[in-house]
Amino acid sequence: MGAKISVENKMAVIKGIRRLDGAKVKATDLRGGAALVLAGANARGKTKIENIEYILRGYEKFDEKLRNLGINIIKEN
Repeated sequence: MGAKISVENKMAVIKGIRRLDGAKVKATDLRGGAALVLAGANARGKTKIENIEYILRGYEKFDEKLRNLGINIIKEN
């Protein structure tokens, strides 16, 4: 999505950017997946998130709640 992330001595070092770009990403757990959804909602362009099963299992009607906040989100089967 554009940020530069590296690991140094067991610590994540993140060099951010002014605006994230949409990208194809993969959820690997519940909270990380939700963070990707929120990052994608703020990114330029489209973000496609794979493995959304983690998110759907942990947050009831997550997509519907985000739509109610004005976020353009589509859940594909």
